[in-house]
Amino acid sequence: MDLSIVLSYVHPVTIYQLVIFPFAVVFYYLCIHGSLSVTARYAFLLVGGFLLSNIAMGTFSLLVLIPAVLSVIMMHSISPQSVHRWVFLIQMLWQTLCHLWLQYKEHSMQEITRIRFIITISSLMLLTQRVTTLALDIHEGKIKIATRSSYLNNSILQYLHNLLPYFSYMIYFPALLGGPLLSFQLFKIHIETSGVKCTENCSLPVTKKFCFFLALELLKFLIRNKESALTIPQSYMINDIFVNWRTALLFKLTYYSHWILSESLLNTAGFGFKGYDNQGILVGNDLTDTDICTLETTNKISQFARAWNKTTAEWLRRLVFQRCTVHPLFVTFAFSAWWHGLHPGQIFGFLFWSVAVEADKRVHYYLAPLANSWFTKQLFKVFTWIQTQLVIACIMMAIENKSFSSLWLLSQSCIILFPLLYCLVLLLLPKRPRI
Repeated sequence: MDLSIVLSYVHPVTIYQLVIFPFAVVFYYLCIHGSLSVTARYAFLLVGGFLLSNIAMGTFSLLVLIPAVLSVIMMHSISPQSVHRWVFLIQMLWQTLCHLWLQYKEHSMQEITRIRFIITISSLMLLTQRVTTLALDIHEGKIKIATRSSYLNNSILQYLHNLLPYFSYMIYFPALLGGPLLSFQLFKIHIETSGVKCTENCSLPVTKKFCFFLALELLKFLIRNKESALTIPQSYMINDIFVNWRTALLFKLTYYSHWILSESLLNTAGFGFKGYDNQGILVGNDLTDTDICTLETTNKISQFARAWNKTTAEWLRRLVFQRCTVHPLFVTFAFSAWWHGLHPGQIFGFLFWSVAVEADKRVHYYLAPLANSWFTKQLFKVFTWIQTQLVIACIMMAIENKSFSSLWLLSQSCIILFPLLYCLVLLLLPKRPRI
């Protein structure tokens, strides 16, 4: 097969991540053999992130580097009581302006968006997670950070040396283009203890994930190239639903493969693994966004929402859901739409998702107890699983296609009936009593 054909099926972010794998191996090798001091490790990750941002994003990398530097300066200049508010507002304002610029170029100017800018926006969204998480940790007292006034008697070099871990955390190259959210505390622990980690069998989990990534890419390739065989011409309605479900499945497979590759890259650089216990058993990987088994087998939309991109779901829960007193579920999904870019399809998709979660909870609360026998329980699970799959497929189509025109086409599809069914459920079934 021609290489250009293969590359046409692979996302550019995937190519960049595959290219930097050897550098992650070199970094981990130097760490475990004591060739890099702690300061050198931070510098290695920082310089690697800077170079990768310039290679992958070009001049657009400034849109990531500027807020990264600004946020670190703010954290060392503003009191812990208010730092999270200022950092959150400025970071989200910056990201929103970039998203609006993207929408203006796509819709108003009818321009084809450059892939470098899309990569930049994605990296900026990940930076927002790290920035707001670190700011919240400072506000809650989990991290004690020295203010700028305490550095007045230090030299410039000492001042920059103290800031190095924070700059490194913002743009460290294994997570610059994707990957689970790692807190600053865990980031420091992994960096400062990477010299004492064992090396035996560490490659096995990484190899398994990489093989899984290749299997998912192969599955995507087969589904794309067998579209004509995967149709049901006998029934327009069933075929319409199936085509939308299949397209949504391709979107999900793309996310799964990206998450697994990103996790594998982080593990290769030494992040996630905690060494070995007394029995010589590898202590588990604490960095993962992917739980495909749960996502594809659950019959509860709320469980799907918690398992989908797990570290991002936990971030949203901490940042919004736990801090909101009025309609926290709705506000959390609304903020997720804001964070993703406020495209029409994203607004519709995420708000519809919040409705589906609440309706699904009521269905399981009121209707699940009615299934008394084993057969009716299994039947209930099958029907709710199908409903979950098709509702998520409809939401995925809305979010990924983004535009008003795509939303209009989706509204004419038969698959829209399944989310509308849950809207009807929300009107007919009362609220669940609070426990």
